[in-house]
Amino acid sequence: MKSEQEEKQPKAANVSQLKLIWPLVTPYKKHIALALLLLVLGATANLSLPVAFKQMIDLGFSSEHQDELSKYFFIVFIVASLMVLFTSLRYYWVSWVGQRVVTDLRKKVYTQVLKQSPEFFERTKTGEILSRINTDTTLVETVVGSTFSIALRSTVTFIGAAIMMVISSPKLAGMIAIMLPIIVIPIAVTGKKIQKLSKQEQDRIADSSALATETINAMGVVQAYAQEPKERNKFHDAINKAFGASVASIRMMTIMSILVGFIVFSSIVFVLWMGAKDVITGTMTAGTLSQFIMYAIMAATTTGALSSVWGELKKASGALERITELLNTQPDIVNCANPVALPENIKGTVAFKDINFAYPSRPDLNVLENVSIDIQAGETIALVGPSGAGKSTLFQLLMRFYEPQSGTVNFDGIDIKQLDISALRSQLSLVAQDVTIFSTTAADNIAYGLEKYDEATAKDAAEIAHADEFIQQLENQYQTYLGERGVRLSGGQAQRLSIARAIVTKPSVLLLDEATSALDAENERLVQDALNEIMKDRTTLVIAHRLATIRKADRIIVMDKGQVVAQGKHDELIETNTLYAKLAKLQFTNQI
Repeated sequence: MKSEQEEKQPKAANVSQLKLIWPLVTPYKKHIALALLLLVLGATANLSLPVAFKQMIDLGFSSEHQDELSKYFFIVFIVASLMVLFTSLRYYWVSWVGQRVVTDLRKKVYTQVLKQSPEFFERTKTGEILSRINTDTTLVETVVGSTFSIALRSTVTFIGAAIMMVISSPKLAGMIAIMLPIIVIPIAVTGKKIQKLSKQEQDRIADSSALATETINAMGVVQAYAQEPKERNKFHDAINKAFGASVASIRMMTIMSILVGFIVFSSIVFVLWMGAKDVITGTMTAGTLSQFIMYAIMAATTTGALSSVWGELKKASGALERITELLNTQPDIVNCANPVALPENIKGTVAFKDINFAYPSRPDLNVLENVSIDIQAGETIALVGPSGAGKSTLFQLLMRFYEPQSGTVNFDGIDIKQLDISALRSQLSLVAQDVTIFSTTAADNIAYGLEKYDEATAKDAAEIAHADEFIQQLENQYQTYLGERGVRLSGGQAQRLSIARAIVTKPSVLLLDEATSALDAENERLVQDALNEIMKDRTTLVIAHRLATIRKADRIIVMDKGQVVAQGKHDELIETNTLYAKLAKLQFTNQI
């Protein structure tokens, strides 16, 4: 995608971009063919009206032809009714195609976003992504549906026709004005239902947008637990509900269109029948009535507002260009052509070999330089060092959120570039300092990394993390809704919940980034005891400031300015490494 500076530069929309819509609508050829058939039928009925009027004029308005004349008026009524029916049904099906296309398009865009690596989210604002998912796709839907299905009634034409109707026959025009309340009744009745359905439609769209926002903001956790398919399916369900709500709204608008059109043309036919009697009695000429007829049809029939249509086409072409740009953005981190399968008995060994790395957003600043670390299965490694030393970066490289400029990261002796990304991440569990809680239930948050929810497994994990005690006090226990980003939980409760989430997947490697930082002393002791228990049989990398955690580590690795400057035990490093001694004095505490 383009840089932010390029995005800010104004660019004229190219209507030729609309050709990109064709691949989106081709799956619905049958529906489009039906809409075109209805369009032809409606146009045929519309064009038949002047022919019917011509027959009436040629017949002449005389008393001896009164019965035959009534027959022609009945024909006009039937033709007009068919025109309303075909036009309304055409609107429904073309609008259906428009909604179906925008639903498919949003699915594609969201799926593409889930594939992106963290580098993409560094350079792309969340609001920009959501704008393309929601606003831009809606503009495309306007082109596919509304712009091509509804010919907007021209205000100028309507006003001009209304004025000329009054000039032609004030009496007949007045009668039409008297009948306007009859037209308003179905609008008022169906309008309330349309308003309600439209609100439901917007609510469903808002739900899907909120889900997308939350997932994008928590993309690190989603990808860390390899839950892209689950999030994709959740979004598909939400957007399908939005589609259903949209169709319900369109259906009610179609009903209103049929009712109003039927009443309008019934009123016009009735008034014109009265006018025909005036012609027979000599109070109105046939030519004047014909003139009134043409203006009445012009006022009753909607016409396309070409300027508005053109404006919509211009906006939609720009939106489609932005969407296409996003769909063509390939993720920076992808699986190799033939991924190597993990061994059946996974040990959990990790090795960083000659790693040199700089973040893509800061290519001139090396975060890691010639870093080599071998970690044995079941070993607990404490990473210490000042802020910016590169400790968290090691976690991100291991989880393959980024790739080093040189060097390799191995898992169980296999270069992680050769492994399936989801398979690799399924063996890792991250407990970060900044906790992410999804706006769902406590049970769903704990079991997030599981393919299928297992209540017993989730409860066991919560008990180990000492989260069960506060969950049991919630109104619905494990089925309690936790609110947006877990606002109903304290910091310590949220941290314990995230620890339970890490435990439930039974990872081979546990990554703890200040995992107990948000807990008070009592809870920290309980959780630390639990962590010590689950750390016994698995490889653990800990970024910690707690002296007790550091002392229990099998090995302490001291990092500074992207390099490993010392390794060893606490007492040894206090004596041999000045930086470690300084950190021990200023940062490490003797809590627990």
